[in-house]
Amino acid sequence: MSVLIRGATLVDARGVHGVADVLVQNGRIASLGGGEAGRVVEARGMLLLPGFLDLHAHLRTPGEEQKESLETGLRAAAAGGFTAVVMMPNTRPPLDRPEAVRGVLRRAAGVRGARALAAAALTKGQGGAELAELRLLANAGAVLFTDDGRTNEDAGVLAAGLRYAAGLGRPVAVHAEDAGLRGGGVVHDCPLTVALGLPGNPAEAESARVARDLEVLRMTGGHIHFQHLSTKSAVRLVAGAKKKGRRVTAEATPHHLTLTVDALKGLDPLYKVAPPLREEVDREALIEALAEGVVDVVATDHAPHTLAEKAADFLRAPFGIPSLEVAFPLLFTELVEKRGFPLVRLVEALTDGPRLVLGMAPLHLEEGAAANLVLVDPGRRQAVDPARFFSKARYSPWAGWELVGWPVLTLVEGEVVLDRLG
Repeated sequence: MSVLIRGATLVDARGVHGVADVLVQNGRIASLGGGEAGRVVEARGMLLLPGFLDLHAHLRTPGEEQKESLETGLRAAAAGGFTAVVMMPNTRPPLDRPEAVRGVLRRAAGVRGARALAAAALTKGQGGAELAELRLLANAGAVLFTDDGRTNEDAGVLAAGLRYAAGLGRPVAVHAEDAGLRGGGVVHDCPLTVALGLPGNPAEAESARVARDLEVLRMTGGHIHFQHLSTKSAVRLVAGAKKKGRRVTAEATPHHLTLTVDALKGLDPLYKVAPPLREEVDREALIEALAEGVVDVVATDHAPHTLAEKAADFLRAPFGIPSLEVAFPLLFTELVEKRGFPLVRLVEALTDGPRLVLGMAPLHLEEGAAANLVLVDPGRRQAVDPARFFSKARYSPWAGWELVGWPVLTLVEGEVVLDRLG
């Protein structure tokens, strides 16, 4: 069906482009000047944006579908305005073989929701000791390599991976955390968590590993991408490497941009995440780095678990926060509306930022472009209600927060996959 989105304000990574009547036909933007369509959407007062790309999400397939399935995860992504999602490979078994990558992509292709992209394991079994068959994995469709969920302790293996991946035109994404310094830490190491009696994970565990990995990158070349940065010190290291011309990119998550360690005063495992929530000075540094482009990407690190698992005592509960469905309204409310963060920069960090990490062309609102679109209603105010999530993880640290800027229509290659206009 053709769709005419009438009277929306167009915003993409290039700027705010005013009001237009966007005609979608045959999976593409056919016109910005209107036309005949099978469906007309009255969108005056709303924002039309390119569809978001999530560079970091855990869809738990294969092996842990009780936590999330491709159907629920990709529908949740579409509900959040994401038209593409990169699935992490720390599944059971991990995505470390080409047939596994092809299999999960084949299954995902039949799901009505966001498009699935696959990350593949950097090392066999994500064990950190031996590189996986990176060329075969790339040929099978892997868009990046990572052992996310585990840290790369052997610098020599990481160096080999960076060299090999560079020849394939793929980035290597790392969970930058020194396992020795982290120890058994489950929360940020600070006076509050010491008083709570919880084992701490110091900021230096992240910054020390970022420093090491940047030295490896200097030696090898290639492209390293730092996942879910959480500390001011790590941000400074990345900024310094960028000034030296290193090919380094970085992401920040909605939870590290909106929450701090103070949320742990009630010992609620909903706030347990890796790397842990840090201090306000770290949150402010991340927001500043995002505004300046030192942090290139907002990525959700959507990490669903069963409610029973998250309801365990703090030490036994798993790490992870589900956020695909709330990421944009959360950041639109907390950053753009409350503190004047540039809307165009937020849109860029969710669209062109992740696309450029993957070596993909930018996606702009122009005639002929693929119709991967999200319509956002900045006047729609509603509380976060996990009971209404498409995700199986129907809990949230933001439950009850009043947010604005909710996606109301998402199109993937011209097909409506989310419709909240009725």
